[in-house]
Amino acid sequence: MAKRKKHTAGGLRIVSVIEAAKGILVLIAGFGVLAFIHSDLHSVAEQLVRNSHLNPASHYPRIFIDAVTRLNDRHLWIIALSALTYSVVRFIEAIGLWHQMEWAEWFGVLTGGIYIPVEAFEVIEKKTWPVITLLLVNAGIVLYLGRVLYQSRKSARRAKK
Repeated sequence: MAKRKKHTAGGLRIVSVIEAAKGILVLIAGFGVLAFIHSDLHSVAEQLVRNSHLNPASHYPRIFIDAVTRLNDRHLWIIALSALTYSVVRFIEAIGLWHQMEWAEWFGVLTGGIYIPVEAFEVIEKKTWPVITLLLVNAGIVLYLGRVLYQSRKSARRAKK
């Protein structure tokens, strides 16, 4: 791997921190799911709906309550293990980006790029600032990593000449 410019290393470290933060958030959510094992999920869901100042008998809150009621401890364990797996992948990517590994840059472009069409559709449907911000941040990361990869390939070609 060719020696990277200082600003490229700094940018990769920023992206690394963002990826690690995503891993931490999902890991915390996974532990939160584990807190509901052996709980009365129906009561928890109804209380959540009431605390949100929604009518538990109306259509969408009822769908939510019914869906949560169908969850059992096995489902919660699967959700928590999925969160753990996602977090480990994000942490591995973050470490790779921190150390300026080319595989991590490619992985970041691919995994970030997968979400862009879904996020764009969400922006078209919802047009809320959080959804727009998420799309812009993700697209910015994908474009930045793509630029880093392009520049490193260009530098490698120049070095061969």
